[in-house]
Amino acid sequence: MSRRNKWVLALMLLLGIGIMIFSMRDIKFSILVDDFVHINFWWFGVAVLCMLVYLALEGVIVKVFISDRIEGFTFKDAIRIPMVEQLFNGITPFSSGGQPAQLIALMQTGVDAGKASSVLLMKFVVYQSMIVINFLFALVVGFHSIQDKLHALAWLVVFGFTIHLAVIIGLLMVMFWHAFTKKMVKVVLTPMRWVMKAERFSRMEDNINGKIDSFYAESVRISGQWKLMLRVFGITFIQLMFYYLIPYFIMLALGYTTANIVMVTSLHILIVMVISLFPIPGGSGGAEYSFEMIFRSYISSNSKLVLAMILWRLLTYYLGMLAGLVAMVMRPDKVTEKDNLPND
Repeated sequence: MSRRNKWVLALMLLLGIGIMIFSMRDIKFSILVDDFVHINFWWFGVAVLCMLVYLALEGVIVKVFISDRIEGFTFKDAIRIPMVEQLFNGITPFSSGGQPAQLIALMQTGVDAGKASSVLLMKFVVYQSMIVINFLFALVVGFHSIQDKLHALAWLVVFGFTIHLAVIIGLLMVMFWHAFTKKMVKVVLTPMRWVMKAERFSRMEDNINGKIDSFYAESVRISGQWKLMLRVFGITFIQLMFYYLIPYFIMLALGYTTANIVMVTSLHILIVMVISLFPIPGGSGGAEYSFEMIFRSYISSNSKLVLAMILWRLLTYYLGMLAGLVAMVMRPDKVTEKDNLPND
């Protein structure tokens, strides 16, 4: 990690502590401790397990994609990728640092940069597609509930969905309308030519076109492997379900055993969509506010509501960053390219 990243990590930890302290401003610390001591640690353990399985399944997805082309790519290398992603997603606005960090982590194992970029883009397409599909289900089930609780902020959910859908459409255009997409990109980039130096603009344009060409080549290769893609889609769906179920098991741990699993899961999907719109790394502030507002009607005790929020953030945000720090000190294995495998 660079010095700047270390400073950002420290800042996010301090910000998180500050937000949690602010959330407890009207609650006696002794009551919060008593609530924590009396939670059902078996159910909380299930919530922790859900987050660990979420990370492990993403490692499985990485291994499925990479092992299709590379020899000697171990599961240790595969699980290291999502752990690194969690760390850099957590310290960059809009989770923008996750993709570059994964690319560097894959290159450290010996995977060619072009192939690594293509694989990560395919993984991103699958992941975004499943987010959109899950969101459509959650929108039908839980939007009326979130609209009653967040009012105008509910439309942030719809806005977030629109952004995710636009990303998917753009990537699908690269896959199926390659030449047309490159022409559109050239038109969109034209205004940048007026405000940038010619050399810098040329480098940026070549870089974007290179990524488009690389992704298109990978999509052509993968498109004929429908069994592999179905497998990855299935694993990604299960992976996201484990993640979305975390608040439900936290509620069970706090004694709310009558919680509706479908509704709670749907509301969590909508919360995740809202968080993606906050520019602060990890959606700090917005995430905590959204959780408290949405689950206030389900968790009647203020102290337990704050405790639920804290436990949720510890598992879904800070545990991932801790895993990323562990991944940063893990020594990657080296791999050998399968030159005899067909690339088309």
